Amino acid sequence: MLRRPRVRFADLLTGWLMLWYGARLGLSNHAGTGSGSRSNYLANIVHYICHAFCLILWVVTLLVPPPAAAQGYRPPLPAPPLIPQLSPNLNQPVRAPRAGAPDAEHVFIEAITQEVDGSLRHLRGNVRIETTEMQLKADEVDYNADTGDVEARGHVHFEHFQRGEKLDCDRAEYNIDSETGKFYEVSGSATARVNARPGLLTTQNPFYFQGNWAERLKDHYVLHDGFLTDCLLPRPWWRLRAQAFDIVPGDRAIAHHARFYLRKIPLFYFPVFYKSLEKEPRKSGFLVPNIGNSSRRGMVFGVGYYWAISRSFDLTYRARYFTKAGISHHVDFRGDLGANSGFDFYVDGIRDNGQVAPVASGAAVVLHAKQELGRGWRARGTLNYLTSFTYRQKFADSFNEAVSSETHSVGFAEKHFKDFDTYVVVQRNVNFQSATPGDQITIRKLPEVEFSEREHEFHLKSLPFWVSFQSSAGLLRRSQSLFQTRQFVTRFDFEPTVTTSVHWKDVQLVPRFSVRETGYGSSVQANGSFTGQNIIRSSRDFSVDLILPSVERVFAAPSWLGDKVKHVVEPRVTYRNVSGIDDFARIIRFDFNDILANTNQVEFALTNRLFAKNKNGTVTDFVTWQLLYDRYFDPTFGGAVVPGQRNVLANTLAVTGYSFLDGIRNSSPVASILRVQSRVGLEWRADYDPVRRQIVNSSVTVDGRIRQLFFSASQTNLKTVSFLAPPGNQFAGTIGYGADNRRGWSYALSTIYNFRTGIAQYIQTQTTYNTDCCGLSLQYRRQPRFDPTGFLYYDNQFRLAFAISNIGSFGTLKRQERIF
Repeated sequence: MLRRPRVRFADLLTGWLMLWYGARLGLSNHAGTGSGSRSNYLANIVHYICHAFCLILWVVTLLVPPPAAAQGYRPPLPAPPLIPQLSPNLNQPVRAPRAGAPDAEHVFIEAITQEVDGSLRHLRGNVRIETTEMQLKADEVDYNADTGDVEARGHVHFEHFQRGEKLDCDRAEYNIDSETGKFYEVSGSATARVNARPGLLTTQNPFYFQGNWAERLKDHYVLHDGFLTDCLLPRPWWRLRAQAFDIVPGDRAIAHHARFYLRKIPLFYFPVFYKSLEKEPRKSGFLVPNIGNSSRRGMVFGVGYYWAISRSFDLTYRARYFTKAGISHHVDFRGDLGANSGFDFYVDGIRDNGQVAPVASGAAVVLHAKQELGRGWRARGTLNYLTSFTYRQKFADSFNEAVSSETHSVGFAEKHFKDFDTYVVVQRNVNFQSATPGDQITIRKLPEVEFSEREHEFHLKSLPFWVSFQSSAGLLRRSQSLFQTRQFVTRFDFEPTVTTSVHWKDVQLVPRFSVRETGYGSSVQANGSFTGQNIIRSSRDFSVDLILPSVERVFAAPSWLGDKVKHVVEPRVTYRNVSGIDDFARIIRFDFNDILANTNQVEFALTNRLFAKNKNGTVTDFVTWQLLYDRYFDPTFGGAVVPGQRNVLANTLAVTGYSFLDGIRNSSPVASILRVQSRVGLEWRADYDPVRRQIVNSSVTVDGRIRQLFFSASQTNLKTVSFLAPPGNQFAGTIGYGADNRRGWSYALSTIYNFRTGIAQYIQTQTTYNTDCCGLSLQYRRQPRFDPTGFLYYDNQFRLAFAISNIGSFGTLKRQERIF
């Protein structure tokens, strides 16, 4: 073991001058011959050498549009420390010191024969040179102990312990002190940094690279005439080949004259590929084009450009040309102004050329914003504006978006202090009744101020009390095709509440009382029109919860369920009386506050729970079955119920989400909610109507996964009268085999079928084949659509995506729309 020579300041200064002169000389040598002499100090690769090859693999991700998070300037990486500490580059792992490794002052040398000629050592046969950071093996090595220069020949193997890179080459010129050098006929691997996220295909394979030779030039690295891949060799599925890969660690990587190969088929050629290696890259440039097909919109060709305006702002523009519709435009403007301040604004629209009915010109505008205002105030907002519902139905990319007939926009400023909350709200909700222009209901708040106190506890002798209140005041407006209110309708609301709790043995009684005053600046006349006459609604709300003691018993469980089973029965009774609302028909409906009505009712709730305990002591809520039933002593709800039409009241929504009030009645449906949580999950919600003596609403959902097989199925069946809700019988299901990162074939089928109309409302099937390093997915969609005349037509789409492990994917199949 040799001690490393100490470097004096004069030697260091001389070395830097020689490096500078050698760099000038080496640049000219390389420009002319493509190789340099042994004395050329330009030929260097520091201890980062193989890590650089890992970084250049990320050049492939130029096929994927870059993300747009804000990112500042990152300086070049400093030399690595001699002992592990936090790395300045967060992408590089920190490794523990190796046991038995030489310290920073010594170099370990091993060979069959050694010849010493002054500071020169000629090592022959199974040569091994090892330092704290690296190890070099070769058949023969000439080593200069004074300068640290090494020339290795024959089966050269280089490994950097701190960075994890390994490479093999025919010949190497290396300096173990400065850790710079050249490698000829090089091949190797570098550990991949797997940053798993949903929708990303991953692999544990390292990145492999090959090249004629490699070098380090000051702060960057160059691999000449080579390729890289993360597929297993010697027959990789994909390769990125280029004349030169130029990398600045932590900054950027550039591939010159690059070709992307799938097997032996060249797919792409680019004179220059640029890839940022920063943790949050930002670089202006064109996005990867996409191609698709739709049976109703024609062939689709898309291009885009990303503009990194500054550290805090960026803009993305995409254009898609539909051969049967025209050009659609998408603009996304984003700003990141701090941890709690920023916005994302985008506009998407098209002027339909009308080649295929219906003509659906329109636009969608969406804005998400947040801002800290200081002094405890913060603002949040979402703007969702749609010019035409027909536009959404024709050009929506997903089924859920196409059938969504509502838009919600809200902006608010809030402040929380002690037990109080303050909100200033501006809101606009639109419900499209049909595709006919103007057939919509629009409700606005311009604005509304809400001030409330959370429950504040105090004690009167030994009895606890909780006091709270809610209040609001605002300007509102409602407009629809047949009528509309005036521009600003005032509404104020104030409700203080007192709650207490009484315990007797295992019985708990929770009374609650509130008084509510609501004032409106307009009201509804008997003929249904609006008037400017004010109205005051005064209500008193008294309720009491009777919580009875639970009954439980423990049983021995069957082997498939666990060790023990506990059955628990939880009964509960709630009485509620609301009075003082005698003018329900005169109140304008803006939101939930306006459907409060008189009631005198009692609710019975019975919950059965089955807890399973395994031999390890883990307890799971295996089965839950809840029954709810309301008995109404005031069947007219203070005159609010109008027979023969759909009545929606706040007092009935707590039992079931389905409307059932079509006239005067004393009973609610019996709502049953059954849940089973296991490898196969089950949820069954059903409403049994004692008036009609049948189950009127039923919704069953089953899902699970058994090894590679997964499935989900749901059926919703409505048998109520037509004016309460349109009768329906719909099935939705998905069945598949495989997983996101499973090698080999994966298949899945998803469909929504309406039994009443006999129409498959949605069909989606996807086939994916994943190799050890990449994957190909093909998806087919079939979705029926109706034009304004009621004509049924089908829109068929084929989408394709090619994914590269640990990097990303490109194609027409978006990540959020994939099954795998």
